[in-house]
Amino acid sequence: MSEAYLLDAVRTPFGRYGGALAGVRPDDLAATVVRAVVDRSADLDPVDIDDVVLGDANGAGEDNRDVARMAVLLAGLPTTVPGTTVNRLCGSSLQAAIDASRAIETCDAELIIAGGVESMSRAPWVLPKPTRAFPAGDLPAASTTLGWRLVNPRMPAEWTVSLGECNEQLAAERGIDRERQDAFALESHRRAAAAWDAGRFSDGVTPVPGIDLDRDESIRPDTSADRLAALAPAFRPDGTITAGNASPLSDGAAALLLGSASAAASLGRTPLARIAGRGVSALDPTRFGFAPVDAADRALARAGIRWSDVGAVELNEAFAAQSLACIDAWGIDPGIVNAWGGAIAIGHPLGASGARVIGTLAARMRAERVRWGVAAICIGVGQGLALVLENVAVAEEVAA
Repeated sequence: MSEAYLLDAVRTPFGRYGGALAGVRPDDLAATVVRAVVDRSADLDPVDIDDVVLGDANGAGEDNRDVARMAVLLAGLPTTVPGTTVNRLCGSSLQAAIDASRAIETCDAELIIAGGVESMSRAPWVLPKPTRAFPAGDLPAASTTLGWRLVNPRMPAEWTVSLGECNEQLAAERGIDRERQDAFALESHRRAAAAWDAGRFSDGVTPVPGIDLDRDESIRPDTSADRLAALAPAFRPDGTITAGNASPLSDGAAALLLGSASAAASLGRTPLARIAGRGVSALDPTRFGFAPVDAADRALARAGIRWSDVGAVELNEAFAAQSLACIDAWGIDPGIVNAWGGAIAIGHPLGASGARVIGTLAARMRAERVRWGVAAICIGVGQGLALVLENVAVAEEVAA
């Protein structure tokens, strides 16, 4: 068995729904970050890349037909570089990183690009084929942007409610009120804006060619508690979840370079972090927002550490309610979670978010001199994923 290391991470700025990136095809977004992560290693010969593994949650439009392979070709990599696309909904690019790390650990590969892409703006409507010829009535088109569509009638109705309704149920179960959710959302915007202003993201974000967007488009540095409180509930007339305390629909892509110790040495790169533990969990579909709790606990156990050892956490903020539920369940200091802002401000392009939180976590761990960190994400239909990173530089200092 080998060890798997994170060598580099890069992403596009995340665009809002119908915003600056809405005119860019998802396969072009993916090609942008694949090309960028290659170009950032001067000694990397693309022919040495064993595989490209990208996550993609929808895959119903221009991201069809294995968007990872399309990205390889559009990025100008040698045609000998393979590509595969994985789908675990919101966790797709975190799953891509997990798959890549396993291949490196088992010595099936030395160097892999992992990551993901999503254009929620360009996700198409789909029209199912009729069950018989010449139907007389209308046929409905289903939006593939988010959530359930073309639902199997055998699926229990209580499982196929909206993602927002699921989190209204979770908020009620865990006693998380509207005021606390709005405060969490406000802090996400404040932290993200401050991180951009401080140059925290400057090294890890690459521009999209031809697009005038130099930072995440959904961040609202001028929002306030009063503005958030004025928003109407989105899913229940008397509910607590609004457009302000949930992540926005987004477009974007992210890529990670993972490799073995020998690959790192050949590239002259000092690894950012070691992949130290992985965890996946599942529960009832309506409670998907709580699934990261068990996933992270499993990843920590496999890394051989406890929450008391962890100094940084990146938890994808699908909704403030589910983020707060997870933080409460872990019993950790909220100050170590999403210190540079989260998805409520930055955005949540489904297939790219897992790689985004991994890249941000590694950058934070390096900046804050933290040895252990956790990246976690909730996944629709009742799943959660988590990854534990170990800061290689700090680990070597401890060993010395």
